[in-house]
Amino acid sequence: MSDQSSTVQVKILDKEYQVNCPPSDQEALLKSARYLDENMRKIKGRGNIHGAEKIAVMAALNITHDMLRKNRLINETRHVTSQQVKGLADKIDQALATSRQLEI
Repeated sequence: MSDQSSTVQVKILDKEYQVNCPPSDQEALLKSARYLDENMRKIKGRGNIHGAEKIAVMAALNITHDMLRKNRLINETRHVTSQQVKGLADKIDQALATSRQLEI
């Protein structure tokens, strides 16, 4: 399967952009462009920020903030899950040790 880039057209705030993208990533690119467009339209709709560049920066900051918050939550969840798995493994080890002592 060839993964050579092809040009994909995306539309953000009524402006069209040509983006080179491998076919395997085109769906994700289109979804990302729609997400960015929605975020930028929300910011523009509030009416307190003007200019495409400022709207784009605010959207980038909002999206980055959300991503970092979600990454932190994922890492915290991983840590809690790891501790729970360790606790279960310790209980299993204790149960096996008790079982071995009863067999002897």
